[in-house]
Amino acid sequence: MSKKHPIISVTGSSGAGTTTIKNTFDQIFRREKITAVSIEGDAFHRYDRAAMKAELARRTEAGDHTFSHFSIEANELERLEQVFRQYGETGTGKTRHYVHDEREAERYGVPPGNFTGWEDFASDSDLLFYEGLHGAVRTDGIDIAGQADLKVGVVPVINLEWIQKIHRDKASRGYSTEAVTDVILRRMHAYVHVICPQFTQTDINFQRVPVVDTSNPLIARWIPTPDESLVVIRFKNPRGIDFPYLTSMIQGSWMSRANSIVIPGPKMDLAMQLILTPMILRLVGDSKRA
Repeated sequence: MSKKHPIISVTGSSGAGTTTIKNTFDQIFRREKITAVSIEGDAFHRYDRAAMKAELARRTEAGDHTFSHFSIEANELERLEQVFRQYGETGTGKTRHYVHDEREAERYGVPPGNFTGWEDFASDSDLLFYEGLHGAVRTDGIDIAGQADLKVGVVPVINLEWIQKIHRDKASRGYSTEAVTDVILRRMHAYVHVICPQFTQTDINFQRVPVVDTSNPLIARWIPTPDESLVVIRFKNPRGIDFPYLTSMIQGSWMSRANSIVIPGPKMDLAMQLILTPMILRLVGDSKRA
């Protein structure tokens, strides 16, 4: 952690909605004229698409049916920790991009499924913003969580998360329901042992909970809308959080525990703006005074 060069880390599993959260952060950065360096968790995968396919085949042949992008060993997390540490100390670092599709290939000039080269961060940034799978990992040998100043978890209930992933992967990647289900099953071990523990490290969690039947996510015809959802917002340390102000500003919200507020699904962006803007401004203000 560093007062001079603060780091914000948004973590959540594939299909959880972290990209939507990133858009809210981008709005705050633009409105408050904050210059942020953004890095993506996918940039720190250990394998490109072809190499990952080969590694999956090798491990499956060896009897390992749990290896996935969620796994510690499938990612260069030591390097991610070092990037966080270097930025906190000097405000510098490097990142790259994983090219997902033809649209990104046209933008970066690299075929889909491959990485761009490593490049230096832009200079004179106010903060570093990370969005991905492993932004709050803490193990015996890795402490990414300890390098970030503000950690935000995006955690839909698991059936909703699966519905979002199935619909996204079928629509944007052409996968069948069966193929996406196989991926979900392969990821479950790391989901339990790598993804879930991060949400005890995060400072704030946003968890969307549908209020419609999602009993069988594998046959859901559509993703529950915000109007069909509630969002539970949990603060690790509620000290200093003005809950009366939040409940007065967010119509239909209420306190469910001393550290938690429940809001209507359509109010999630408003809640994030109200909660995160002063936190971000405080980080940047402390940085400028350091």
